[in-house]
Amino acid sequence: MARTQSNPVRPGTPAPDFELLDVATGSHAGLEQLRGERGTLILFICNHCPFVKHIEQDLRDLAAAYSARGIGIIGINSNDVDTYPEDAPQYMAEKQYPFPYLFDASQDVARAYRASCTPDIFLFDTKLQLYYHGQFDSSRPGNDIEPGGDDLRAALDCLLAGKEAPLPQIPCVGCSIKWRSP
Repeated sequence: MARTQSNPVRPGTPAPDFELLDVATGSHAGLEQLRGERGTLILFICNHCPFVKHIEQDLRDLAAAYSARGIGIIGINSNDVDTYPEDAPQYMAEKQYPFPYLFDASQDVARAYRASCTPDIFLFDTKLQLYYHGQFDSSRPGNDIEPGGDDLRAALDCLLAGKEAPLPQIPCVGCSIKWRSP
């Protein structure tokens, strides 16, 4: 399984706006509509990636804990579904995540965020400025470390407490986003 590291993005970078298909509702939803009162977490994820599967239950647990505390959580799948049909919207809906799971058919949103892998994690403050862009935790498929989201939870706790973002922010590692051929 190939490993791709997230691209560096400067803290304070504004969140690019978007409106995408919410696979659970069949309607379109945008950043302004889905943002959280105390922060917004955007997760570039997909269905087939073993790195995402490895943390899937912990993502659900984290979402339950932090959405109740005012964090808006948004999952976005930007993969090419012609090459990876298991990432198509009808299969995305089967995941039934406790947060909106949006489909970026054009891949424009992934490009705007400079997302490169799944998972690729972006946490924004109340002004929608990048606060944390780092790994979920140090667990990876096959490394015998149990996932729990320690790094992301620390960042969320610091954001909610009004503290500086934790350092270092270790890049995400996962499968590459599956880009369409030009």
